[in-house]
Amino acid sequence: MGIRVQLCLMMFLQFFIWGGWFVTLGTFLGNNLGASGNQIGMAFSTQSWGAIIAPFVIGLIADRYFNAERILGILHLLGAVLMYCLYSADSFDAFYPYVLAYMLAYMPTLALVNSVSFGQMQEPAREFGKIRVWGTIGWIVAGLVISYVFSWDAKDAIAQGMLKNTFLLCAAASLLLGLFSFSLPATPPKANNGQTSLGQMLGLDALAMLRDRNFLLFFVSSILICIPLAFYYQNANPFLTEIGVENATGKMTLGQVSEVLFMLALPVFLQRFGIKLTLLVGMGAWALRYVLFAFGDADGAVVMLLLGIALHGICYDFFFVSGQIYTNAKASEQSKSAAQGLITLATYGLGMLVGFWVAGRITDLFAQGGGHDWQHIWLYPAGFAAVIFVLFLLSFKNERIESHE
Repeated sequence: MGIRVQLCLMMFLQFFIWGGWFVTLGTFLGNNLGASGNQIGMAFSTQSWGAIIAPFVIGLIADRYFNAERILGILHLLGAVLMYCLYSADSFDAFYPYVLAYMLAYMPTLALVNSVSFGQMQEPAREFGKIRVWGTIGWIVAGLVISYVFSWDAKDAIAQGMLKNTFLLCAAASLLLGLFSFSLPATPPKANNGQTSLGQMLGLDALAMLRDRNFLLFFVSSILICIPLAFYYQNANPFLTEIGVENATGKMTLGQVSEVLFMLALPVFLQRFGIKLTLLVGMGAWALRYVLFAFGDADGAVVMLLLGIALHGICYDFFFVSGQIYTNAKASEQSKSAAQGLITLATYGLGMLVGFWVAGRITDLFAQGGGHDWQHIWLYPAGFAAVIFVLFLLSFKNERIESHE
């Protein structure tokens, strides 16, 4: 099996696992474990705690002592066991410790798959999108399997508790990726094996990147824009299911289909327009998406909902993926893994930790008669994203990523 095929399969499984249970988590918790909006926010925020710890795990281990692909394998094998525990949990109190432990194991793997990929590339800005797109395909396949093969998200199936089978499916996929990881190309530590400080061992040397004014602005903006993003991850599936959209999980894969298309266009856009406009397009799409959700419905305005879902490709690619490429270009050779962990901390960590808490509070605030006032809920993240867009527009100076980066 060629290296390129190995990397594509790695990305496919990495995001198949995540998309296979995370999209329907809010619906499962609310309908099957009787969780409140605040409790659902707690469950989603475990992703953030994992992301906050991830830079230290990666900086201490992947950049210093052990091959990235071996750590990746160990963490996914542990994840397979924890996924089975989630499948077996019968209450929120039993569920929460396992989902917290799982996310502490899973979130560092996001930086690890990037490190393994970048380690095999001569021109990441040109090559990475073609590999990363297979992660998006994995997420799409997971959603289609849930909605159209097993129909676990159908109204009757949800009532019967069938959504818990998503955890069993992902346990099997995690076991497969864990074993497969040990066959990936060797990605040894690149750091100097001589004497190092405690800060370097923990990956804190990547924090030196924040001395660069532009990168600092990007870092802060990444934290802030992920506050409204958390509303999508936490509320989109319960929202669509509650208002009566059929096969909601399958329809949500439209966002990943658009992600595939825009991922392939991203290198050209970056080279032609620079990083600033690329990031601004992603931020603007977030604000527009939430406005569409606020005023769409499952009947006459379903097109607005589908368009809002389809905007996910721009939202994700033009901010997250371009941000990963930008971070790789700005990092030193010795701290590239730690730098990827740092941006994971900013986005999936600090930003979404606040975002899930806010989303849970606002969702409970507008709960009414067994449902929710979704229009008011969605206008909050729309307004916040618009404010961040304007601040970034006025403060960030454009840069171009050289092709060799």
